[in-house]
Amino acid sequence: MRNKFAFILILLIISYAVQAQSGSTSVTNLRCEYLENPLGVDVSNPRFSWMLIDNTLGAKQEAYQLLVSTDSLKVAKGIGDSWNSGKVNSDRILTSYSGEKLQPFTKYFWSVSVWNNSNEKAVSSVASFETGMMGMENWTGSWISDDKDIHEKAAPYFRKEFTTDKTIKSARVYVAAAGLHELYLNGERVGDHVLDPVYTRFDRRNLYVTFDVTHQLENGNNAIGILLGNGWYNHQSTAVWYFHKAPWRNRPAFCLDLRINYEDGTTEVINSGKDWKTSLSPVIFNSIYTAEHYDARLEQPGWCEPDFDDSKWNNVIYRSAPSQNIVSQMLHPIRHVQKIEAKSITKLNDTTYVFDIGRNIAGVSQITVAGGEGTILRLKHGERLYDDGHVDISNIDVHYRPTGDSDPFQTDIYILNGSGTETFMPRFNYKGFQYVEVTSNKALQLSKESLTAYFMHSDVPVAGKLETTNPTINRIWAATNNSYLSNLFGYPTDCPQREKNGWTGDAHIAIETGLYSFDGITIYEKWLADHRDEQQPNGVLPSIIPTDGWGYEWGNGPDWTSTIALIPWNIYLFYGDASLLEVCYENIKRYVDHITEISPSGTTTWGLGDWVPVKSKSPVELTSTCYYYADALILAKAAKLFNKAADAEKYVTLAQTIKKAFNDKFFHAETGIYASGTQTELSAPLYWGLVPEQDKGRVAAKLAERVEADNFHLDVGLLGQKAILNALSENGYAEVAYKVAAQETYPSWGWWMVNGATTLFENWDIDAQNDISMNHIMFGEIGAWLYKGLGGIYPDQNQPGFKNVLLKPSFISTLDGVEVSHQSPYGEIKSAWKHDRKSVLYSITIPANSTADFYIPAGYKIKKANDTISGNKIELVADENGKCKLQAGSYVLELL
Repeated sequence: MRNKFAFILILLIISYAVQAQSGSTSVTNLRCEYLENPLGVDVSNPRFSWMLIDNTLGAKQEAYQLLVSTDSLKVAKGIGDSWNSGKVNSDRILTSYSGEKLQPFTKYFWSVSVWNNSNEKAVSSVASFETGMMGMENWTGSWISDDKDIHEKAAPYFRKEFTTDKTIKSARVYVAAAGLHELYLNGERVGDHVLDPVYTRFDRRNLYVTFDVTHQLENGNNAIGILLGNGWYNHQSTAVWYFHKAPWRNRPAFCLDLRINYEDGTTEVINSGKDWKTSLSPVIFNSIYTAEHYDARLEQPGWCEPDFDDSKWNNVIYRSAPSQNIVSQMLHPIRHVQKIEAKSITKLNDTTYVFDIGRNIAGVSQITVAGGEGTILRLKHGERLYDDGHVDISNIDVHYRPTGDSDPFQTDIYILNGSGTETFMPRFNYKGFQYVEVTSNKALQLSKESLTAYFMHSDVPVAGKLETTNPTINRIWAATNNSYLSNLFGYPTDCPQREKNGWTGDAHIAIETGLYSFDGITIYEKWLADHRDEQQPNGVLPSIIPTDGWGYEWGNGPDWTSTIALIPWNIYLFYGDASLLEVCYENIKRYVDHITEISPSGTTTWGLGDWVPVKSKSPVELTSTCYYYADALILAKAAKLFNKAADAEKYVTLAQTIKKAFNDKFFHAETGIYASGTQTELSAPLYWGLVPEQDKGRVAAKLAERVEADNFHLDVGLLGQKAILNALSENGYAEVAYKVAAQETYPSWGWWMVNGATTLFENWDIDAQNDISMNHIMFGEIGAWLYKGLGGIYPDQNQPGFKNVLLKPSFISTLDGVEVSHQSPYGEIKSAWKHDRKSVLYSITIPANSTADFYIPAGYKIKKANDTISGNKIELVADENGKCKLQAGSYVLELL
């Protein structure tokens, strides 16, 4: 491993030098609303962002000019007749549209020119965005459904034929659904999204999706078809959260406009209305929570193709819109992101096979099989096996409350039509699983190749990489990312099998983990809109979001629902974009004011506490007050940022009041410990900043002693694990933090890994009787800590979005090397170090238009430093805090 890392560092140095010699200034990564060339933009002032590529040492953007036009050739020629920003003297790489009013259903083209600090100009390629409805009044279609009610199990088909007799220039489909939909045009599926539209509070906000169908239309006869699924809208499965009693519940419905633009300049709209026909489909049951049942004998070949005989189909009915707030789904969609072949198959008998896909995922399985008509297959999905080899779902069906046996948990049912080789994969469901038990009512021959799986999640771009010389640490990082993605389905969830709920506590715990590794802003902006939909007038939020109403009475204290403040703040830190923080400002304020109203003493007892601890239980009042303080502090900073002077003063004072009350209540000045001195009780005040400055050293020392007394193993729950590694490494005890992180015996993250985990568990005890989902993200802070505590990459709240990078690596003596990178809005940040005899070689890359503060680790000094772009030695001067300023560029430092 030592040689491997040395080789990596040499390659990095060579590649930096090659890039420097061949590099030139350019502009790339053009995004509108954080998406590449998006369709269906609904906002009147969309955001534009870009990235400067310049390998020159100290490269910086000095000015930019942004052009927007409906004519791509004009933009290419430097004309912006919709908007010309003019030359703006600024190093900003994010701005909002400020030109003529955007028109609906219009394609706009844009480009940006930048000038660097050598006054060299670079012009980007031409990008585009296309507006959508831009308002409810622009829909022409009607909301339609069939005449069935919520008790009908079969999913409905809908179809319509139409004729085009002119040359088509472009065509777009805009489709909104109460429930889920799959769209077809002339027999082909439209797009590659799954589970569209993503889940919202249906009676308050609905999402529509835009597709480019230009090349799927035919000159002449065409047919458009849609299949509707229940999703969370018509929840027929019964569980403890009462979604089957949701106030919005109804038979799925949809509204659709197909806009066809012809070469002669005319436009035709094919829309949903009474001229559509409907029939029940072979999807005889579908539940987002449990599974899907399909009877292939009921298939109607050609149902979404022209000239299909729909004379026996029924008429549709009009329905009222589920809400009066139908907006574009502007986010990275859910997809079948990765196909996974079965790793093994075990034949238990002539009718029972168990497939192992080798890892735990969220998604679906696909089976290909041949058998007689009427043969019934049951595909049971689970995370573990009984001793006899059958699939065990007892760890994940604990909250299911079935009213009968017709809807088995995580068990797809497929009835063959006997036509030969048949393939089945559910459309309107996903599960959490590693194993699939296939049983048949007749003897069946299956092979390992008969079943494949698809890892499904919101298809967010990768933003981070990490590799260390410790394989267990690498596996923990990978497992954390797997659990994070397994719980990202248009909103962050807790687990993909037992609940699929948007638990707020799990989500804010994992926010940094997610943002270091993935570009997830579009998902979080959507989810915070869900928060605003769900917040009560008095500021109270439910513990799961979205919700049918469950969660306002339990689990929603500040230790959970601080998502309203923590997530917008972290988006601001990682992206340098204050728009989400600003739109949530009043919501945060109402929330903090409510906590203050019910907590006159300055501390609060509202909350769940340190959920699923190892053994020690910490006071709810201690942990919840930490989050109350964090919320007040975020609110004060936001008020200052938005020039709300009175609010800033008010909430700074509130934060000080909370801090004093907290320390008066819990801090024992004579001993330097909080409460009884457990790991959570010591680490949470350190991490959230409630420890008086003069006492931090003593409290950190007490925490290190406590951890050592616990044999360098964890004794924390959900809230404690968020704090403990950070509290140690940020207060002089990085070696202790790493020793905890790298443990391979119980209780630890590594204990899961050595026992075969590919995701994170819900309980430290793998043999626990309760709370033992094997794909939870709630203990996922370690994923973020690896970027911070080892690689040392932190955002700077004074220059957010990594405009200035804080580099605080820890050169762990028992770890040979680390390579960490993060794709920031400005480009890739790299932090890689390795031990080389008595010294440490440290490689750094700071992207163009960015800077960094490198804090020399305690006990080290810089022996030499090289700028790898020029190959020259440089002098780095540290201030009294050990901080060195670095401009954009690539460096290799040797430290002793």
